[in-house]
Amino acid sequence: MAKKKRPQTKSIQNRRARHDYELGDSLVVGIELLGRETKALRLGQGSLRGAYVTVKDNELYLLNALVGQVPGIPLSEDEQRRTRKLLAKRREIDALIEAKQQGRTIVPLEILTGGRYIKVRISVGKGKKLYDKRHALKARDDARATQRALKSL
Repeated sequence: MAKKKRPQTKSIQNRRARHDYELGDSLVVGIELLGRETKALRLGQGSLRGAYVTVKDNELYLLNALVGQVPGIPLSEDEQRRTRKLLAKRREIDALIEAKQQGRTIVPLEILTGGRYIKVRISVGKGKKLYDKRHALKARDDARATQRALKSL
């Protein structure tokens, strides 16, 4: 019997993270979910807008991440935005706690739903100031204009 092919799934991205933070190296960690939440995330019903990671009792928790509702799978309003525990190795957690104590923020970048397990890519970042954001936008526009000019030659 042939193996069942899984439908192609997209990862759920936090698009604002790269705009709002100067990010360092990323880390892929597991997430503790209910069965209904797993199904909804595999169908692409989720959002990381406004989500962040906090440390409580030497454990990592993902707050304010939305897991949307799918027809046939009821999720109450509280279940959609509940706090979810992140699963990582102890030394990774200790490194993240140390970065948090230095005043940095732990930001979720994307939810990976491609493999057997659902994972979350997180990164430690420092918030950008408004003038830094403007400078990054200007540099990107200049690079785009340069590429366009080179292409037309």
